[in-house]
Amino acid sequence: MDAPTTYNDQLLFHAAGTRSGSGFADIDIGSLRPALMAPYKDLDRLRHDFPLVLLDEPGEDGLGLPLSAVINRLALDLAPRGVEGERLRRLLLRLEREIRSLVAQGHAGRLTELWTQALPRLDVADDDPARRVLAQAAESLPADGELAPCDEHFPARAIEQAWRHAQLEKSRAFHGVTDRLMRQLSDILRAAWVHSQAGQQPRALQAAVGAAHAAVFDFEQMSRLVARRTPQDELPAARRKRIEWALDVLSRQAFWPGPRAAEALPEGLRFDDCASAMRAFRERLPQAVELLKAIEIGELEAAGRYVEAEHDAVFAGFDVHSLGAEDFALLPDALVCIPPERNDAAENAGLLDMLSSGMPVKVLVQVSDLLEESAFGSGHFAFGVRSARLATTAMGLGGMFVLQAAASALPSLKARLALGMARRGPALVTVFAGSPAPAASLPRYLTAAAAAKARAFPSFCYDAAAGANWATRFSLDGNRNADEDWALESVEYADDGLQRVVEPVAFTYADFALTDRRHAAHFAVLPRARWHAGLLPAADWLRLTENEAAGKLPYVLAVDAEDRLHRVIVDSRLMKAARACLLLWHRLQEHAGIHDSHAERLLAAERARHAAEATAPSPAVETLPAATTAQAQEAAAPADAPPAAAASDEAWIETVRCPSCNECQQINPRMFAYNENKQAYIKDLSAGTYRDLVEAAEACQVAIIHPGKPRDPTEPGLEELLERAKPFL
Repeated sequence: MDAPTTYNDQLLFHAAGTRSGSGFADIDIGSLRPALMAPYKDLDRLRHDFPLVLLDEPGEDGLGLPLSAVINRLALDLAPRGVEGERLRRLLLRLEREIRSLVAQGHAGRLTELWTQALPRLDVADDDPARRVLAQAAESLPADGELAPCDEHFPARAIEQAWRHAQLEKSRAFHGVTDRLMRQLSDILRAAWVHSQAGQQPRALQAAVGAAHAAVFDFEQMSRLVARRTPQDELPAARRKRIEWALDVLSRQAFWPGPRAAEALPEGLRFDDCASAMRAFRERLPQAVELLKAIEIGELEAAGRYVEAEHDAVFAGFDVHSLGAEDFALLPDALVCIPPERNDAAENAGLLDMLSSGMPVKVLVQVSDLLEESAFGSGHFAFGVRSARLATTAMGLGGMFVLQAAASALPSLKARLALGMARRGPALVTVFAGSPAPAASLPRYLTAAAAAKARAFPSFCYDAAAGANWATRFSLDGNRNADEDWALESVEYADDGLQRVVEPVAFTYADFALTDRRHAAHFAVLPRARWHAGLLPAADWLRLTENEAAGKLPYVLAVDAEDRLHRVIVDSRLMKAARACLLLWHRLQEHAGIHDSHAERLLAAERARHAAEATAPSPAVETLPAATTAQAQEAAAPADAPPAAAASDEAWIETVRCPSCNECQQINPRMFAYNENKQAYIKDLSAGTYRDLVEAAEACQVAIIHPGKPRDPTEPGLEELLERAKPFL
């Protein structure tokens, strides 16, 4: 077949997804994987973040610690440095591999249990000293807990563990407050009784002294003596009643078990749907109102600040409408983990209403398929849009914590997750746990990581309590090359001449779709003999306009089971999905201040204005003769003032780009100031020296300060300062 015919066949496939002619390689698309995934062919032999050891107690390691990190710490602690410890270090790595293999085979349990099961697999003699060291290490592991692989159950296990840690901390805080309050209120009642008539009777005095010294004192005489000082007014009945009521409510509260309980966590707060959580919350509201009212009254009585004329009316009307999100800070949060297959169920229809109500609840929404076909027609990808919009919609509601992440990224985002579980009020966590088998050609861990890298399910965090603006509330931490359209990696391969080639490759949404066998029809493999100049990497093709892209064919790099490299054409329907995915990613970037279109437009306008001012002649120069102008300037200037600098030589600041780092104000707060947006501008050039301008330009983190030319030609060290100022002019 000639080249034009082959090229036309390729164009037809790209436009309509129709294969015709012999211009395509007869290769099973389902056996291919993205070229960037080639190094991860045998995942079980690689050291990565899974399995995760879910820690029982909260600490600096958060909800969990990767098995590889536990082994690394043990190697540092147990193995001697140098050659002497090399064998033990190798045995530890072999043991880690065996534990990882057991987990991959479906074995479950705590690290200590699987450690014991894996140890005999090392084929080390029982009397070997290294074997004894490893056996003893299992009994005193620095970190122990359930081992969690990156499977469909991991998101719920991770969220529940982080939630549990947060509730343990809240339990300790609650008991700290209530135990102190109960002691203070009990002391008030005890002191009132001691100073009462009943408390100063002989029998009461004898009980206070104790049996050991009962024979030493005459309690009848003691009673007559102390009774002389007994106050006439005992504790007022109304106050006694309030204190006793508060103590009764605090002592019988059912929200938190006693501090010595085995788990110290309440029951009945873990739900599978929103409707059950809201129903249970409404049922517990009267008890919550009573408990919070008792704490408020108790605090006032303990401090002696309860004024009946003022507070009686307030607490008489104390009900559910008197409570806000901050009032529930001491009470436990509900946890709702919605299974992936129940996301659209009727009992979860009130999710956003529940979150916007301020109810103290933490919700996990799991996403199982990012490559679903949309409901309005075949061949159009929904590309997880409903899941992505759920998180962004929740951000728009405000007043809550929102975290979106692939399951593979949760270990690296565990600090963010712990923060969300500890925040007051509602929190939403959406997690993609990886594509299900048999559709996926890769393990869940890799498909989850691929979704994050391909911007199909990027990580982001919105924390309404972190500040008053998007710069403090929103973060894209955890995304590779967050300032780029796509994550970039290097692919290394051998060319036809067996020469090593290293090529940077962008990992696009089309690469991610290649991991799903259901969508093999959107790809076609080209034999090397059919490659031509009209082929473009998918990332480059997406940067073209519609007219520029006409006649060009987008492709991704893939490898087969023998690790041979192939170019795979992508059809137009999948490329439209990739473009839509990129659009959502650009919106998230703007939220994070990356490529902010408003800021870039203002910056362009500011630069244009400065350029115009620099080149435009002064009106005075145009209308007055040169001699007259010079005479006017000389007359207007003070006798000791330096000649005025031209407009282009004036110092200036690109205010719209200022990150509010405050470096310039630390150098000279009289010369530099902040405007109403907390962005720097030059307040008074005469309030400082040229050295101040140059040092501020050097200290500026984003190089937006331009010192211009010195106003005072007699300033010391100008020659050096002018040289330093050149990069900023």
